[in-house]
Amino acid sequence: MTIEIIPSGESLSATIAGVNLATVSATDVETVVQALGRYGVIRFPRQILSAVELKNFSAHLGELEINVIGAFQEPGHPEIMTLSNIVENGKPIGLGDAGQSWHSDMSYSNVIAFANVLHALKVPVRDGKTLGATEFCDMCAAYDDLPESIKAQLQGKTILHDFNKYWDMMRRKPGNTRPALTEQQRKSKPPVSHSAVHIHPISHRKSLYANPGYAVRFNELPEAESDELLQFLFEHQTREKYRYVFRWQIGDVLIWDNLRTIHQAVADYGADEHRLMKRCQVMATRYFPLPE
Repeated sequence: MTIEIIPSGESLSATIAGVNLATVSATDVETVVQALGRYGVIRFPRQILSAVELKNFSAHLGELEINVIGAFQEPGHPEIMTLSNIVENGKPIGLGDAGQSWHSDMSYSNVIAFANVLHALKVPVRDGKTLGATEFCDMCAAYDDLPESIKAQLQGKTILHDFNKYWDMMRRKPGNTRPALTEQQRKSKPPVSHSAVHIHPISHRKSLYANPGYAVRFNELPEAESDELLQFLFEHQTREKYRYVFRWQIGDVLIWDNLRTIHQAVADYGADEHRLMKRCQVMATRYFPLPE
């Protein structure tokens, strides 16, 4: 099968049509990986997949994560997480507020994320308009546009990332029902440090790695100087010129590159407007193996 890649015309995103992800070959998977490195966000429309088929496809891309929260997982398959605002018998069936602020998944972990794979099963629609979009910002383009003085300042710098920052920020939002993290959960994800700039392992472009959700401070700078530089980077990287908005359709499988992008989910739908996604998260051990 010849895979046809249809670019969106923006700096991010392409569509690959006519592919059944339940039966892709090893050659097809490598084509997908290379396309992801080039376009950052890849859409596969009209996919009919069981949760296990989604998991099996995702595992072709790399090692799969089991989320630290340990909730809303597919029975018998903890690598599959349900993201949803649906409540059944008084209990949520999924994490309802997932991703509703700019971040890059797993930057708070020693093993960072390479890609997210989401399958849309229910998508909210109001007055003919699709709700619950996912927004992305291009961190390669954001780095390219930085002033040379800032690029020089970032050289050799590392940033501390903390899981607690994002979790606690979400809990402070009005009406949020996230529970406080247990002591065991906090200890399982202590703050970690990563380079402020990555060389992307596929495209070999430089990519800014300083997302607003988890980045806490530059390790090598005084606190005030660190805060000022981070604030500049957060404002710079989320400018409109770097954004791509993806509007879901039922059956879409969307893969995005966490080394190239930051993202956020748009919470513009109500409790009775149902959104249901199944997610697998692919870790970056293929490209950044941990030392033994």
